[in-house]
Parts: sequence; structure tokens; C-alpha cells
Amino acid sequence: MHRSRAAVVLLALSAALALPSSAQSPATSPALPATTGACPSIPLAGADAGAVRVPSAADAWGGPRTGKEATLSNRTVAYSIDAELDPVKHTITGKQALTWRNRSAQPVCSLYVHLYLNGFDGPGSTFMTEQRASESGFRSNVDTKDGEFGFIRLDKVLQDGAATKWTFVQPDGGPKTDRSVVRIDLPRPVAAGATTTLDIDFFDQLPRVVARTGYYGTFHLVAQWFPKVAVLELAGERGATAPRWNAHEFHLHSEFFADFGSFDVRLTVPKGYTVGATGALTGKPVEKAGKVTHRYVQHDVHDFAWTTDNRYAKPLVKTWNGPNGPVQVKVLYPPDYASNAEPVMQATLDSLKYFSDTLGPYPYGTVTAVVPPYGADEAGGMEYPTFFTADSTRQVEPGTLGRFALDFVTVHEFGHDYFYGILASNEFEEPMLDEGMNEYWDQRMMTARKQDLHLTLPFLRALGIGTTLTPFDMERIGASLGDPADALGDNSWSRLSSGSYGTVYSRTATVMRQIEAMVGTPAMERAMKLYYERWKFRHPSLADLREALAEGTGRRDIVEANFDAFIYGTGRVDDRVESIQSRELLPQPGYWSHAGKQVLIGSKALDKAIEDRRRAWKAKHPNAKEWEGAFPYKTRVVVRRDGQAVPQVLRVRFADGSHRDLPVTATGSWQRFEFVTASKAVSAQLDPDDLIRTDLSELNDSRTVEADGSAARRWFGDFTSLLQSLFALLSFV
Repeated sequence: MHRSRAAVVLLALSAALALPSSAQSPATSPALPATTGACPSIPLAGADAGAVRVPSAADAWGGPRTGKEATLSNRTVAYSIDAELDPVKHTITGKQALTWRNRSAQPVCSLYVHLYLNGFDGPGSTFMTEQRASESGFRSNVDTKDGEFGFIRLDKVLQDGAATKWTFVQPDGGPKTDRSVVRIDLPRPVAAGATTTLDIDFFDQLPRVVARTGYYGTFHLVAQWFPKVAVLELAGERGATAPRWNAHEFHLHSEFFADFGSFDVRLTVPKGYTVGATGALTGKPVEKAGKVTHRYVQHDVHDFAWTTDNRYAKPLVKTWNGPNGPVQVKVLYPPDYASNAEPVMQATLDSLKYFSDTLGPYPYGTVTAVVPPYGADEAGGMEYPTFFTADSTRQVEPGTLGRFALDFVTVHEFGHDYFYGILASNEFEEPMLDEGMNEYWDQRMMTARKQDLHLTLPFLRALGIGTTLTPFDMERIGASLGDPADALGDNSWSRLSSGSYGTVYSRTATVMRQIEAMVGTPAMERAMKLYYERWKFRHPSLADLREALAEGTGRRDIVEANFDAFIYGTGRVDDRVESIQSRELLPQPGYWSHAGKQVLIGSKALDKAIEDRRRAWKAKHPNAKEWEGAFPYKTRVVVRRDGQAVPQVLRVRFADGSHRDLPVTATGSWQRFEFVTASKAVSAQLDPDDLIRTDLSELNDSRTVEADGSAARRWFGDFTSLLQSLFALLSFV
């Protein structure tokens, strides 16, 4: 029956206001899956499943990978995908054979699958609902306009030729209109230890590039684009006490968690389009009817992403000869950012060496870095196994803000190949294990590179205008040390704000730097190598990181105290020197005992005696220093404590050049120190060796006996320089 346009619009509006339905059954809440006689129900992990405190079992995820196994990972899934891109409509037609192995000891009747692209299908998704509620949105907060939304559609799902039924669920209690997780009910249960294959036809409409994926003109970053099975966790894995499905909605700030496996992907694009992807190009591309099919294969990874554009320049390709053999490094870039290619290449090569040396040898044979074109900033700064997107800038001169950002983003996104890729932690539930730990190790590399952040422009720097921040000082500034709203170990979405989520990066880096300062750099490096070696290809939890650090450093007391205060808790530190006095210890007027009698010594007589003693002492010591005298000095220092009682040292310096270190042991709000010395005290300083990186303010950590404006002048000068630099940058960039 023919319907008028108005009627169609009204029907569409009615559908938008109604509860959604899946392709074959109505959407439901994520209560327990249906239980049949053959299949006991397997619950979903709750939204509070993060911040794991109990270490995983020794045999979790198949046990440690020693290198003697036939494969790098204990492969659970295999994806064989054929995908064809229409670069004009920005759509992908896909066919996928998904083979999944049941690691549990019980039959499984349903699989949970992520459909991430549906996070961009409209205002009803969890992602966009949270974006509207956020004060800052996602990164650059690009608005998605009419015609720029994206989605993924399941057209057919077969198990051994039999049709399945599927239902959209919201595991975290999000809106019923969210379609980012689907439960697929199987006609045939998957027996314990057995495998099954689902043949899936799917269709993607890519969004205008937003939140790590999409198109901009002819540029396409294709990520979160295929149906991806969730993780079935077993008892003893990441805090699980019984089998559970770990599947979460696609949240504004969440990223991903998936099983290791193999990918064999055939990508068909129009002739003239350059392709880059996860893994290695296998065989020669096949051309047919004006289209070219590229085959990429990669084992022992848990995701796959790719890019294509007909504007890419000739790729920059180099080889890095690493401990595990040659690694082909490729940089894809648009002609307008040709100047970015070499810096991105060099930062990638440097990262390969640094991470291989400090954590473990890079295990794959390829790395592909992508410089996004102008207008596609949302595509920049994102990671996938063996494949990442960098930044883009017009400022490539060393010492500029643009070059610092280009280098750091490259290092950071490559670093994810270790913390997100190889260690494969759960970014939904414990984002600090990836974003935070990666940020920490990246800044160690930037420090080793002696690459500070210069808040200036080159010509201003030549005039001495500007200020410089070290990588870890930059992290302290953004770490919300004075008011941490959420524990670092919490999940990615149940947080006060986007800003609070952002501290997962900076606050983690600051806390880890503090642990390193306390235990010593060699101990921390040993511990991190142990962590990587023990948990590569195995999905560690926060508790597993804690145990590796405690064991590797040999300082469980320090590691556990920092985890309890700053990772599982929201501890804050603001110790300060409240006051310092250092005065001559002179005899006082009053009754004194002498020869068994009480003798009254008056002020005048006492003053004369003091002066006589000073003259006599001076006569005997004509070359005495200014700080030397006939009487000792009594010093009093008061320290105030606000927040966490971290191990702290008070260093008192004296006029003779000596110093005394005193432990601050108070668990209350203050501690007083009093002592008598031959020399006058001149200053008192907390944390003289800069071990406590979480202290809110370093400006109040020291005081001098005499007024000293040098600190104020220094800080005011730095502040003035910072303002001058920022104003200059606003004017010229």
C-alpha cells in the first residue's frame, strides 16, 4: 500500500518513541539468560566487576606463556571476514565466519556479541546518552549531524545452517534503546571444550568520523566494525568465582575487551585506494572489475582495524630488526601532512626499541601508523593491534608544542600495542591498566628521550620567553591531586565526570612514578618486566599488577600502601611545613640552684653574664664563622598533615652546611620536632628527594627561618612566563 511521505515520517517518529525491537525478538534487560535443561545459565559480569583485589589463579587463561607453546596466545576465537567498502555511501557489506571455543566445563547455549557501531546509531544509544550528559563530551566533541550517524546491522546469523535468534541487551542497565550488545541464542549448545562456527552476514553504515572510527571525505578509518564475540571468563580469572560473560555496553569513555585469536580478512575497495590494516598483507592484491581485494592475516591478537583512502601519498616504509626478527614499519599519510611522516616513523622505531628493551621483545612482524587528514581529528590518537593512528600537525620543528604532541601521541599509541594489545587488560572495567600504565611507561620513554614540553614558540624561546615542563611534571598538573573524585581502579563509565575519567591517565602515571621513586628505578624496572612476562597474552587484573610489582620490587609494603590509598581508594596528600624557629638557647632569669641554695638571677645580671661569655668565646675564636657562637641553638619545626599519611622525610638544614633527616610518623594532623644543635637551622623541607609525587603542592613543602623571597620569585616568574607563553600561543597558533 502506498503511503504518503507525511505518514512515513509519523510512523518513523512513532517507532522512535516506542521501545525498540531486535531483528527477531524484542529487546530485553540483561537479567540472566534463559536456562534450559541442557544449559545452566551463565550470568553477565556486573557493572561493579572492576577494581579486582583477588589475584587471578596461576592457570588463568591457560597459564603463563613460556614461549615454548605452538602459539603466542591460547587462541579462543577465529574470524574469517570478507568485507567490501562503498567509499561514496561509506558502507561496508560483510560476511563473517566466527569460530568460538568453549573454554568452560559446561555447555553454552548463548553467545554475547558486541555491535560497537550501534553506539553511533542515534540519540538512544548508551554512548550518545552519556555524551549528552557529559560536560565535555568525547575528545573534540564533534557533533553528529543528520546523515552522519552510523550503525551495524545483522542480516543473517546461522549455526551449522540453522537460523539463530538474537536479542539486544543492556548489561549495565543503560537505555533500552541501546543496541551495542546482542545475545545470540544457539540452536545447538556448544559442549564443554568444543567449538562452534557462526556464519554472519552484516552491514555497516560508517559515521562521519567520530570517537575512533568513520569517514571524512575519501578517508576511512574502519574500526569497531564487525560483530565481535564477548569474553567468557572462568573462575579464577580477573576476580570471577564462576563462569560469567564479560560484556558491557559501548560507553562514552569505555574501550574494549576481547579474546585472543586469529584474523583472516579480505578487504575489497575501489582501484586506486591505498589500504593499511592490522597484520600483514598476505599474497598479491587481486584486481577484478575495477575493485581490488587485499588480504590481511594476523594471529594472536584480539581486534582488527583498517584504513583506506585514495589520497594517501606513497607510504613511508622502513624495517626494524628486533629480537624476534625484522618488523616492517609503515606510515600512511596524506600529502598535506607529508612533513609528519618522518617524525612519526622515527618515534615508532624508537618506541619499538624502548618497549622491547624495557618490557619484552615486540612479538609481531608489522606496525602500521596512520596520520589522519585535516578535518579528521577524531580519527587521530587511537590504537589497534599492530595498527594505530597518530596525530597531525603543521609544527614539526623540534621544541614546538605541535612536535611534542606528534611524538607523544605516536609513542602513546604504539605503547598501547603492549598494554592494550599484548597484555589485553579489560578496558571497560579497569581502564588504568591500559591507559594509565601505558601513560606511565610512555612518559618514562619521553624522559629518556630528554623530550620536555616547551610552552613557547621557537622565536619566543630564543628570547627566553616561556617555560618548560618535564613529562611527569605535566602529568602532576592534570592529576587532580587535591580532589580525586573516583578511585583509579574503578570502571570507565561510573565516574563523576569526563575530567575524572581523564585522571586515569595522569594520576596513574603520577602514582606509578611515586612507587618507582620509593622502591628505586632498578626494582621498578624488574617488576614491570616480571608483570609483562607473566601476563602477556593473558588479560591481567589490577590485583595481578599489584602482585607482580610487590614481588618484583621486593617492597610489598610500599606497593600495597600505594594501591590501597590511590588505586583502590581516593587518597590525597597535602603535607606542609607550618613553621620553623631556630633560636639561641640562652639561660633565663629566675631562681637557679647553686651550692645547695636557690639563687635569684636577675635579667640585668644575666644579660651581662651572657655578653661576657660571648666576648670571651669570640676572643678564643677570632676566625669563627657568622653562625658559630658561645651558645647552642634550639630549633622547633611543625609539620601539618592533610590526607593520606604517606612515608615522609623532613630535612632540616643548618648554617654550617649540615642537615638532619627526620621521619614524619604522625598519623594525625600535625607533628612537632624539637632539638638542640651547635649550629643554627636555616630551613626545613619535606620530601627533599622528590619521592612523593602525589603531594598536592610542593610550594608549601619548605620554609626558611629568615624571610626568603626566592621561592616566591621563582614561582611567580614561572607563572608569568607561562601566561606570556600561553598568550603568545593563542595569538600565533
